[in-house]
Amino acid sequence: MAQVLEFKLPDLGEGLTEAEIVRWLVEVGDVVAVDQPVVEVETAKAMVEVPCPYGGVVTARFGEEGAELPVGAPLLTVAVGESAADRPAPGAGSGGEAAEPARGGTADPGEPGAGESRTEGSGNVLVGYGTSEAPARRRRVRPDRQPSLAAGGRANGRDRGADPATDGPVPVISPLVRRLARQHDLDLRELTGSGPDGLILRADVEYALRAAAAQGGRTAVPADGAPTAGAVRAPATGASGASSASSAARSGGIRTPLKGVRGAVADKLSRSRREIPDATCWVDADATELMRARTAMNAGGGPRISLVALLARICTAALARFPELNSTVDTEAREIVQLDQVHLGFAAQTDRGLVVPVVRDAHARDAEALTAEFARLTESARAGRLTPGEVTGGTFTLNNYGVFGVDGSTPILNHPEAAMLGVGRIVPKPWVHEGELAIRQVVQLSLTFDHRVCDGGTAGGFLRYVADCVEQPAVLLRTL
Repeated sequence: MAQVLEFKLPDLGEGLTEAEIVRWLVEVGDVVAVDQPVVEVETAKAMVEVPCPYGGVVTARFGEEGAELPVGAPLLTVAVGESAADRPAPGAGSGGEAAEPARGGTADPGEPGAGESRTEGSGNVLVGYGTSEAPARRRRVRPDRQPSLAAGGRANGRDRGADPATDGPVPVISPLVRRLARQHDLDLRELTGSGPDGLILRADVEYALRAAAAQGGRTAVPADGAPTAGAVRAPATGASGASSASSAARSGGIRTPLKGVRGAVADKLSRSRREIPDATCWVDADATELMRARTAMNAGGGPRISLVALLARICTAALARFPELNSTVDTEAREIVQLDQVHLGFAAQTDRGLVVPVVRDAHARDAEALTAEFARLTESARAGRLTPGEVTGGTFTLNNYGVFGVDGSTPILNHPEAAMLGVGRIVPKPWVHEGELAIRQVVQLSLTFDHRVCDGGTAGGFLRYVADCVEQPAVLLRTL
């Protein structure tokens, strides 16, 4: 006889207490294998596919796409050992509306005997789930289903009454693109993607929404293309309750909830501004020789070395000389904690907003290894595949805002880090070189630092060393 087991949203680590359901990967009635991903969720840190530790038939799902669930809330129930004849009709119980297990029929994974009828143990252990017994087989079962089409509803075309046999695949990769289209009742099958091989991008969805808004059909998206995922028009409150919110609604204002990644960034930056007395110093540097050195490195064949990798190598060499800047402040103990390892964060702009992936043990990597790791993390960031561990634990941040075409900035520190090196654009400028006026490749470097961990002398010394390495890369040979 089948045993119904309840799978709860597991602790995803890093102190996360909730997650938003982005996309269900299974339907009620589907057969799932041990460790098969069943739902895609978005936390304040990253997009995560959650695997189920049980194998069997899905009998119920809890939570609609877009809903936020706390850690420990039920995600789905699985009938272990159930035959195909006993499966519920597909769709029954979806969203937690039906197919709820009978009272007393749901087994707590921690209770004795809860796993006696299992035929497999979970090898991919989640926090609070899984067994120590390795599974006999690792094959994942994924029933055929229609790709996510986002015409006002669920992850397949059945919610719209579409015929799966006639619907072709929709070229969409990003779950955020699907969600944006779903929130505005936009059928992605009607769009032509501007990405590689017709891939539908966020810009394509926003363009379609603006066009529809111009015809009075749907909610407007700002003409400047500002991020609006999850945005809704502010409701009017009536004539007697005139307020700033109603004024914004009448003027076409749009409200964007501060949640997920954007909410986490807002909280972190606010805390940084409240707690850290930061200061910024800057200097212009002649980067001509650094650019020539990079060209020479890449002329000999082999993997190409990126400019950001060279700047990262300079950062780690500078931190070895000025370790005070690789620190954090323990406010409760009133102590400065100087760290032994350099975990280098770098700012990356993505469809989900600004994220800061972290290169672990950057001080132990050469330029080639740094280049490869920067490329891997950047690709994962843009695809929304970064794990919580890849966006936390940084000790120093490298911020290359020159890619936005600007020279300088006074950024907010990435709490609880004590310093951040900013790099502006590298552009030809008049420069006095060897006593004569010449056109050189000039960059502005800035250092924002926590004034509690050091004074201006240390900060200035760090920045001057970085500038010297940029102007004369041979200076780095002393640390190799």
